[in-house]
Amino acid sequence: MNDVERREIREAIDAADDALFHLRSARRYLSSAGNWGLIDLFGGGLISGLVKHGKMGSAEREIDEARFALQRFSKELRDVSGYSSIHINDFLTFADFFFDGFLADVLVQSRIGEAKRQCDDAIRRVETIRMELAGKL
Repeated sequence: MNDVERREIREAIDAADDALFHLRSARRYLSSAGNWGLIDLFGGGLISGLVKHGKMGSAEREIDEARFALQRFSKELRDVSGYSSIHINDFLTFADFFFDGFLADVLVQSRIGEAKRQCDDAIRRVETIRMELAGKL
């Protein structure tokens, strides 16, 4: 393996690390929003609703950052032999449905749960590719 190949792998690993940072952060905010949402469902009142929506806003920002980081990861991955955008394209639509017109607190809880599952799936997949890349070094 030559220096250029090593550099491309390191760049892809750095991009994976950035994506994982934002995905994990989004996952933490979603978990917190879900917890506050349960309190809100069982009569938590105004404060719990405000905290829940604040956590959801933070999760949404991290999801947006994760999308950008996943796009960069996809670009860097294309530079590594044996990888192509096909490995990452499905991540780029990550959580598109999230925050599209909530109708009730129960629906919010359902969407938070689905977004958490999507985060977990994206984290697992990025970690797998990152480990493969690290193994090439």
